[in-house]
Amino acid sequence: MLTAKLTSMWRSRYEICNADTVIAVWDGKSWTSGGDFVLDGRTYKIRANGWGTKYSMTDDRETVVAEAERVGRKQWRVHAGGRTFEFVRDSIWRGGDEQLMDGETVVGRIRRTSTWRGDVAADLPGLPVPVQIFVLGVVITNWNNQAAAAG
Repeated sequence: MLTAKLTSMWRSRYEICNADTVIAVWDGKSWTSGGDFVLDGRTYKIRANGWGTKYSMTDDRETVVAEAERVGRKQWRVHAGGRTFEFVRDSIWRGGDEQLMDGETVVGRIRRTSTWRGDVAADLPGLPVPVQIFVLGVVITNWNNQAAAAG
């Protein structure tokens, strides 16, 4: 399971941990949707279209590693490594948590662990670690965009 701890109240910067070890730092963009992170010496860039509904992640060779579509909808998808991963937004009463689905079965979840601090936990079995961080970054960015639109 990955956890993301907000490191600054002024920026969208999160330490991404796996078993309490920092493995990456998500550095969200202030004026655009997306962000960057470095994992195992490789730089990944995440960028969105103008509406923030489609995201792509490229590695340091500019190769597309993962893509997300229909972000912000109740149901959305991630394509990576020749596979498609389906996500469904949980009930509004659960703070907009996201569920990783296998058919009708929930197999993973992204949830806020601290509303005040903005910390997040992601349990996404079956996804490679860079793709887990991509999904985590997309969800954090989407939550931040929704909060900015509401405020």
